[in-house]
Amino acid sequence: MKKVMIYAYTNFNLGDDLFIKVLCERYPHTKFILHAPREYKVNLNEIENITIIPDDTLIVRGINFLSRKLKFEFLTRNLIAKNCDMAVLIGGSLFIELDNWQHAYELKKNMLIKNKPFFLLGANFGPYKDRNFQLKYKELFKEYTDICFREQYSYDLFENLNNIRMADDIIFQLEKSVEEEVENYIVISVIKPSEKNIPNFDEIYYQKLRDIAIYFIERELNVTFMSFCESEGDKEAIENVIKIIPEKYSNKIKKHLYKLNMEETLGVIAKSKFVIATRFHAMIVGWVYNKPVFPIAYSKKMTNVINDVGFEGSYIELANLHNLEPEIVYNSLDTNSIDVSKQAINAKNHFKKLDEYLLK
Repeated sequence: MKKVMIYAYTNFNLGDDLFIKVLCERYPHTKFILHAPREYKVNLNEIENITIIPDDTLIVRGINFLSRKLKFEFLTRNLIAKNCDMAVLIGGSLFIELDNWQHAYELKKNMLIKNKPFFLLGANFGPYKDRNFQLKYKELFKEYTDICFREQYSYDLFENLNNIRMADDIIFQLEKSVEEEVENYIVISVIKPSEKNIPNFDEIYYQKLRDIAIYFIERELNVTFMSFCESEGDKEAIENVIKIIPEKYSNKIKKHLYKLNMEETLGVIAKSKFVIATRFHAMIVGWVYNKPVFPIAYSKKMTNVINDVGFEGSYIELANLHNLEPEIVYNSLDTNSIDVSKQAINAKNHFKKLDEYLLK
């Protein structure tokens, strides 16, 4: 049985955790290793072929602290990886130009396992401004065995490399559980804009979500505010919205917080009538479950995919949110559905090259 090291964003973000789920379920006869907080043993307990190596025990934290001082960051993780047959870096927004991007670049460079295959799956590239940012990663990408981006824009940046491919977002292929009976509520997935390096939008964003929620409630639909990642401010954002909604509407409002309840969270979306999606994967999962979706696009990664799939429904970019009227969102109940069956098939192409190593 082959052993594969998974590098992923392990901060209890639903989208990233779904990446891990889909990867492991595709290869049931492969042993996957993930260096992650110990609670991931609970979060992924139904996946039998993954081993969680806790990275938050006192011993591991102590070793990593000392290794950082000696310029050998993530020493324990890298030692574990050397005993694997290959590695997969899987995730979405893995290549954003931040102030300390050189440090993040070195960490990714150190993920390579000498003389062993390395795969990058599911990502988009950017946003970035510094041309050197793109050129540095272009050199690093030459060392990867296979790279499959999830959007045309990112593919076009590196199309002259012979190991670059593109497929629809990995989560389009998510296996749906038994069809749920639709209930009388909508889901609003929430972010905290300032946590996404979008300054000066928190208040207008909260106000607009307040107005939208009230508009739907007054038309006999309940509202569930959903957090995809508490540590990125989603829960805080929900509280900030709810506190400015008049108390008379409170019995029509629920909160759903994702952390260790993946199937429950998917079920909440599956049973809803409509999804208002600020989170990228709220948009994708909504489409997978055949829900009309109104995207509030906070990043080009959302508009890039909206264009790639040919979505013709209404949506708005966060920068234009002040122009949004609740009636437009409400009317999208009847206009914002899309058939993503083709994307579900195409999304499996992310694993085309990895299949050659793990399905022999």
